[in-house]
Amino acid sequence: MVSQLGARHKPAYTLLTFYKFVDIPESELDQLAQEHLDYCRDIGLHGRVYLGTEGISSTVTGNQGQCWAYRAFLEKSEYFKDIPDIDAKATPVDGHQFSRLSVKIREEIVTMGEKVSQLEVEQYHKEIKIEEFKDIIDNKNDEYAILDMRNDYEYRLGHFKGAVPAGTDNFREVPQLLEKYKREFAGKKVIFYCTGGIRCEKASVIMNKAGMDELYSLQGGVVKYVNEFNDGNWLGNLYTFDGRVSTEVGDSQTHTTVGKCLYTDEPTDNCENCRYSPCNARLIAGEKEYKKHLGFCSKECYESARLDGFVKDTSWDRFDYKSTRTLADGITRIQAHLDRKLANIEWRYATSQKEEDIVEC
Repeated sequence: MVSQLGARHKPAYTLLTFYKFVDIPESELDQLAQEHLDYCRDIGLHGRVYLGTEGISSTVTGNQGQCWAYRAFLEKSEYFKDIPDIDAKATPVDGHQFSRLSVKIREEIVTMGEKVSQLEVEQYHKEIKIEEFKDIIDNKNDEYAILDMRNDYEYRLGHFKGAVPAGTDNFREVPQLLEKYKREFAGKKVIFYCTGGIRCEKASVIMNKAGMDELYSLQGGVVKYVNEFNDGNWLGNLYTFDGRVSTEVGDSQTHTTVGKCLYTDEPTDNCENCRYSPCNARLIAGEKEYKKHLGFCSKECYESARLDGFVKDTSWDRFDYKSTRTLADGITRIQAHLDRKLANIEWRYATSQKEEDIVEC
């Protein structure tokens, strides 16, 4: 089976994305991280691996042999064997989606502001299979509410039919919104989903503790669903935490565009980042308008860039910001360049559109 997320790609490389909540003693983390780094580097994988006392979160790319070798490595570990849905969420890609390999120890494998244990996840986490979820959407079953647990910019790029956004700029906000969710979904069974499942699995603990016991997460997340079904129930593109960023879902018969350009509200599937480095906000923006605004999300970021010169270099803006910043008159030259290029721009947003990073598999 060729996944919908990889339908346009030659299956030379595979993207593996997975997680597992498993209690790991803090005293073992350094050794586990070094072993992971050494092995993945030796076989040539690229990607990001996060380890912590909560478990593992990993997104990597490699060829078929490298990915099989990585699976074998995981199966030999007392902590990382029996990874759920690792094959169902695998996606063919053109090549490496990360420039290098990174293995890091983190306080939380997905950041919410509080840690959960393996026992808590096993106690509170309930799943709904993708086949059942499809039936609920197809038949418009109003016993269920569908909650998108991802950040708002992810929802705006694409979401399931009938889903409502969590209303967050970052995952840390979820604990503060529990009472709102309880009021909004009173009397309903709630199905919630995220890209690959990690946010839902963690959120299920605190949401159940808050009294939301009719709560079911989508097994394998969006990735597993769209890899199995090309049915038009997913609207728009899928935001992915790798080099693809905005990934088309479906084909010419089922794909739709729901994203709207930050600058014009015109439909677009294009996703960029603010070029003012301290901001780096995700932007849903048409390519032409993005370049017209020199990649700034707001007037605030443009004005800040004028003062400190922290603009990311790109091939389509030939001005060399990085080198110019080091010159004695560099900031003055950057100011003149930006003012000339943006003299006729009327900014739709006065302030930065930045949100916090979240990495999910």
